[in-house]
Amino acid sequence: MSQPSAPRPRLDVRGAVDLSALQSPPAPATGEPGGLPVAAGYTVDATTPSFGAVVEASTSYPVVVLLWSRRSAASIELARDLGRAVDAEAGAVQLVRIDIDAEPQIAAAFQVQTVPAVVALLAGQPIPLFQGTATADQLSGLLGQLLQAAATNGITGVAPGAPIVDTAPEADAEPPLPPLHQAAYDAIERDDLLTAIASYEQALRENPRDDLAREGLAQVRLMDRARDLDPVAVNARAAASPKDPDAQMQAADVEIIEGRVEDAFARLTGLVAVSDAERRELLRLRLVELFDVVGGTDPRVMSARRALASALY
Repeated sequence: MSQPSAPRPRLDVRGAVDLSALQSPPAPATGEPGGLPVAAGYTVDATTPSFGAVVEASTSYPVVVLLWSRRSAASIELARDLGRAVDAEAGAVQLVRIDIDAEPQIAAAFQVQTVPAVVALLAGQPIPLFQGTATADQLSGLLGQLLQAAATNGITGVAPGAPIVDTAPEADAEPPLPPLHQAAYDAIERDDLLTAIASYEQALRENPRDDLAREGLAQVRLMDRARDLDPVAVNARAAASPKDPDAQMQAADVEIIEGRVEDAFARLTGLVAVSDAERRELLRLRLVELFDVVGGTDPRVMSARRALASALY
């Protein structure tokens, strides 16, 4: 079966650190204003138990799989746009949405490192399409290519569902960001990370309890540190200098960006346990900052906090 080529994975800081997370808190629940649209038309939600049926269905008609997270506003926006694009094909293709936070086994099977991520299934075979966002025209073009590949392979069935007409009013616009948050976000968009850092630092000086500013600052600092890193060189240096905190912190940055969160946390907490007081404090501060990058409610962070406490005390 012919397959469209997929881009090779690379160290992409701007893709791995979700800029939408700097703009707003996690999206509301499915069906609520600003949340994921309710599955309808030719869109369905799947879980680990039901995913086998999705794979089987891809032998009859092409399936587009959206791997998304409520923590990513870009996921919510892409789900809406993909739903409209799929509905326009009137059953020639089906959209299947997978919540990676609820279904980590599926995310692991697809080797998802960032969200949103979109993968096609044809005759049970996964075809990586893209990670991140896409315009309506790009989505339409991708679906056209997928349908052409499906036709070439004799996969021309019709997906179950029904065309729908979206008559719901547009959700109210999101409230404006605080001025310093907006200044930081605008600076990130133009790749002026030092200005973004300064804006978040000022926001924290004005309100030390501004959690979004603290998390934004941690993410932008990671972007700034990692923008010129060569993962191969970083990993080689870390392997050669297992007790060098600078080498290990760089390696942890790369692992966070590549989605290997547990590896990054284990690397630094393990070094804390065998370091002197000065180096322990340096490593502790970096770990706390990386906790903010990942998110305080993430179970991997909670586990790493316990490991850090054990290493310190």
